[in-house]
Amino acid sequence: MCLSDFAVLEALLHVGPQPVNELGRKVLLTSGSITTAVDRLAERGLVRRVGHPSDRRTRIVSLTSEGRSLIRAQFATHAHDLERAMHGLTATERRTLFGLLRKLEKSQ
Repeated sequence: MCLSDFAVLEALLHVGPQPVNELGRKVLLTSGSITTAVDRLAERGLVRRVGHPSDRRTRIVSLTSEGRSLIRAQFATHAHDLERAMHGLTATERRTLFGLLRKLEKSQ
């Protein structure tokens, strides 16, 4: 799985269904790149797009049950790898790192 596909699936898992444009901003993909990623994931049966209830121009992307199962397994592996990578940090250093990463995320 490529990084952009992982990012899209992870965002949908943790944030929930989102409009395509908001999802692209969340995972730092351009309009064209997010459309390509969602198309690719939809072709694999991992996400679905539905119309927005009040805005015909907007499409909402959500996980399918297959997509949810896949990203849960992939994210568990990813979380384990992160834990291993941070093994050398103290609890205080980890909290500092997480706080800084959250700050960076909010500034996007």
